[in-house]
Amino acid sequence: MTSAGTVPEVLARKPKRADARRNYELLVEAARDAFGEGGVGASLEDIARRAGVGIGTLYRHFPARQDLFEAVYVNEVETLCRSAEGLEATPAWDALVTWLHRLVSYASTKRAIAEELTASGGGPSPLFLTCRQEINKTGEPLLKRAQGAGVARADASFDDVLRMISGITMVAFAEPGQRERVVDMAIDGLRRQPSAN
Repeated sequence: MTSAGTVPEVLARKPKRADARRNYELLVEAARDAFGEGGVGASLEDIARRAGVGIGTLYRHFPARQDLFEAVYVNEVETLCRSAEGLEATPAWDALVTWLHRLVSYASTKRAIAEELTASGGGPSPLFLTCRQEINKTGEPLLKRAQGAGVARADASFDDVLRMISGITMVAFAEPGQRERVVDMAIDGLRRQPSAN
């Protein structure tokens, strides 16, 4: 198994030729779906089949399973962070809540991959730490904007929010819709409460 790289190293693996880049993207998408459905033990043969390519093509792009984990993880973090770009015109509280729901959805489905990337025993990998910094760089301004608008608690840090979200995503919920209700209750705790006078 290769050691986890950094985000620039993972991005550098993306092929330049259009046909190779298309196969790479198909494999990452298929792996994302397969890992989401069957966990990190999903069959590489199944991933290649879903992508419509041969197993040799998969191994050319991803010589080790770890390489595929990294590519999926980085791709999902990029997608999550880019999703904040369309929220500039949205009211501050709504923008924060919308993005936090996206963060919960992302964290819930990517937890197994994140655990795999940090399972080396030496603590979080450089890749994991860099991706977390990117999430912080995206989410913190949304929180600060809501705080500046007077709609979010001034004493909350983005680290507080990440820990809250992480805690929620670790829980197994008993019924459909329960996770969303719990998330809404937790996010509501971030709302600035009017002073009692």
